[in-house]
Amino acid sequence: MRLVTPGDEAPASVNRYLLPHEQQVITIRRHPAVLLRPAGFVLGGLVLAGVLSNTIASDPTALAVVWWAWLLLLVYFVWKVAEWSVDYFVVTSARLIGTAGLITRQVNMMPLGKVTDMRFERTILGRMIGYGSFIMESAGQDQALSRIDYVPYPEQLYLEIVGMIFPGRE
Repeated sequence: MRLVTPGDEAPASVNRYLLPHEQQVITIRRHPAVLLRPAGFVLGGLVLAGVLSNTIASDPTALAVVWWAWLLLLVYFVWKVAEWSVDYFVVTSARLIGTAGLITRQVNMMPLGKVTDMRFERTILGRMIGYGSFIMESAGQDQALSRIDYVPYPEQLYLEIVGMIFPGRE
């Protein structure tokens, strides 16, 4: 989690969506666990390609097809890593912003004042490696930013956001 100090700037891919009067409070990337499934595909494909290479070693065409298929899996993994590297969840003084997409950019937003209910969930794997999911509701309406998966440090981030939604009375 990156708590932003007043002199810090948001990443360029996020900064263009901030209003002049907004102060950036938190900027995070989704937890790297989002890459576990694509990494599993690549490793499983590598094992399968290795086994198939030993069984069909006499047929060069089939061998080429097997390794080209694995190369496609590797390209898929690199694509997922590139997408992960530009996806951010940003909390500003006025709203929650989620950016996603490498080619087709999606920017989802929810004003802080509209959040009526917020909770987080953690699976067993999420508790073991440190991520969770946020579920937000807004006055019974379906919002674009209603669920954020693979949030790192969910307890700290949850407390920080709830503190902004319901500021302490002094």
